Amino acid sequence: MKPVLLALAIGYAVMGSALAGERCAVPLKDWQPRESLQRKLESEGWKVRSIRSGDGCYQAHAIDADGQSVEVYFDPRTFDLVAKSD
Repeated sequence: MKPVLLALAIGYAVMGSALAGERCAVPLKDWQPRESLQRKLESEGWKVRSIRSGDGCYQAHAIDADGQSVEVYFDPRTFDLVAKSD
């Protein structure tokens, strides 16, 4: 990968994490189970590789319904999409 493209990719990943951290200020007691997020995504045609907690959000690594490999952040209370890094 060319250095410029690598720098851009790293920048987008960091920016996605920063955006997620700003938007996911949900108390732990209000989080839905990660298994519920996995079921939701799979019902929408996603292939979930992993879901973990990161920056106050759920961070999922998956293949979306369009076949794209994605890293996405979801609000743990509502499962709304907060940030996406391709």
